[in-house]
Amino acid sequence: MASQNLLLLPGDGIGPEIMLEVKKVIAWFNDKGGMSFETDEGLVGGCAYDAHGQAISDADMAKAMAADAVIFGAVGGPKWDDVSYDVRPEAGLLRLRKDMELFANLRPAICYPALADASSLKKDIIEGLDILIVRELTGGVYFGEPKEIRDLGNGQKRAVDTQVYDTYEIERISRVAFELARTRKNKVTSMEKRNVMKSGVLWNEVVTQTHANGYQDVQLEHMLADAGGMQLVRWPKQFDVIVTDNLFGDMLSDVAAMLTGSLGMLPSASLGAPDETTGKRKALYEPVHGSAPDIAGTGAANPIAMIASFAMALRYSFEQVAAADMLDKAIANALDKGLRTKDIAAEGQATISTAEMGDAILAELDAVSA
Repeated sequence: MASQNLLLLPGDGIGPEIMLEVKKVIAWFNDKGGMSFETDEGLVGGCAYDAHGQAISDADMAKAMAADAVIFGAVGGPKWDDVSYDVRPEAGLLRLRKDMELFANLRPAICYPALADASSLKKDIIEGLDILIVRELTGGVYFGEPKEIRDLGNGQKRAVDTQVYDTYEIERISRVAFELARTRKNKVTSMEKRNVMKSGVLWNEVVTQTHANGYQDVQLEHMLADAGGMQLVRWPKQFDVIVTDNLFGDMLSDVAAMLTGSLGMLPSASLGAPDETTGKRKALYEPVHGSAPDIAGTGAANPIAMIASFAMALRYSFEQVAAADMLDKAIANALDKGLRTKDIAAEGQATISTAEMGDAILAELDAVSA
């Protein structure tokens, strides 16, 4: 394959540790997988603030815009709790999403067979779980204006966040959901709060119309987002693809992640629109979990979500479906052998380090590729 450019943004906390394991995987595919990835690194989050006074510098933002894909670790930590809101570590990720126009966030929730007992839910509820949450990522309340805290006088303040969506934003995320459903079980559940929010009324109308205009072969159902959260815990296997807005997608995807036993297990992809000339999308891949500053530097972090995020890059940015399947299989095989980091270990079960899990997955890659 032609050389592909990856920008690695390890970030803060456990980000650099789990990124080291992805570097091993990238090297494996370069050496043994017949691929050619060139990597560059940059700073994002608190480390970027320390270096530049910004959550991501203009220079690193330019690298992200030029890359074939961005591989992102995690940002944040108590060290930066008191920095200005506009330059907080999370602002770096928000700028990446906004400037790269990464409107479609794909968050799979998959229960590996070996971890069916790791969930807090009963085994029969989550065994075989495989759902995909498609979250609109660049609109809604996180980006709507006005966004401010107003001083009303007399010791009173008013906080304002604006939930706003235009028709085209809902149409394009709906199309992504319907097209992905066609590659899976052909079912989409749209979630909003049309009973109390005007944005939910429009969301429901536009999703319904988009479905009627070209996706009638896909089963569509609508569900209020709060009811959806309840149903995710009650019987998650009723869902295939869930499409929802930025705020509800943030919350529901974390609920779905914990169904599998640990936030350390699940990857995500954030995609832009296809380029009109090349057809390629700008893309960022990241684990769902955060920077976990409490375990940073201890070697206890689970690198699987980070490695699985690279598998998503192989699948969605580079059309290397067989390679992505092989990497996913290597992860599953390592788990089948009882290898566990601390977050997914049963009581009394032996655990391995971040680096040992990465090495185990590489060994399984060797085996499944033989």
